[in-house]
Amino acid sequence: MTRVLITGGTGFLGKAVCRELKSNGYSDLIAIGSRDCDLRDQDATQKMVIDSGANVVIHLAATVGGIGANKENPGRFMYENLVMGTNIIEASRSAGVDKFVMVGTVCAYPKFTPVPFKEEDIWNGYPEETNAPYGIAKKALMQLICSYKEQYGFNGINLIPVNMYGPFDNFDPKISHVIPALILKFYTFEEVEIWGTGSASREFLYVDDCARAIRLAMENHNDPNPINIGTGSEISIKDLAHKVKDVVGHTGPLYFNSSYPDGQPRRCLDTSKAKEAFGFEATVPLDEGLRQTVEWFNSNLA
Repeated sequence: MTRVLITGGTGFLGKAVCRELKSNGYSDLIAIGSRDCDLRDQDATQKMVIDSGANVVIHLAATVGGIGANKENPGRFMYENLVMGTNIIEASRSAGVDKFVMVGTVCAYPKFTPVPFKEEDIWNGYPEETNAPYGIAKKALMQLICSYKEQYGFNGINLIPVNMYGPFDNFDPKISHVIPALILKFYTFEEVEIWGTGSASREFLYVDDCARAIRLAMENHNDPNPINIGTGSEISIKDLAHKVKDVVGHTGPLYFNSSYPDGQPRRCLDTSKAKEAFGFEATVPLDEGLRQTVEWFNSNLA
């Protein structure tokens, strides 16, 4: 029987992965959060992996946030993500797990990557400055998976998802990403300020689609080279803001404050390798995903 250990399993993406695995016949799941094990502690991480008896590890745990949180915590974001990832990868290797799934970040791509982003471009430049420490930490962990495959035959894979959103997302204004931050602002303020010019573009992936990609890759993919996970389509922050405003039903004004950074100018992935390698294609359109996310917010947090 497959026993799956999911770090960050109590978080936003972790809950979706657990739902996806359970609905596809995986009953032996161990979902851990920061209260269960401090992944920054090498000995504690080693013991946790051994005691779990897991033969598959999915690493989702991360210290994350939006542009503001990244600017305020560059050292902490780089250190904690690098150390947590290194500890869980080494613990999984030494414990002899059969499969390791590393979930990285689109922030690892260079700031001016040609659109759509192709996996081979990931090493061709420095990430966007506001989230470079986080992106570089995740990029180093991707290389660690590849190096462990080369030296030890470690069966690890690297997935690179774009910005995710959906029910159970983090709506803390200090660390939330763009869609939950917008939803919260439209519910909180009559006049809404949005950071940047609105011209930057992003690609958004519904969390259940991402969870399905993780399961498919876990089952059918064994190459450590990175694979993009996304929808293959982008939208400007300006257009996104107006979409969210309409779904929420906000009637007040909104304005863009160009004194704040836009972040990376564009983000849109080439997702053809995920389809070829393990049959993944996103199925939830942005309009439908936003509607479901706002409905969940209304029922649980508004």
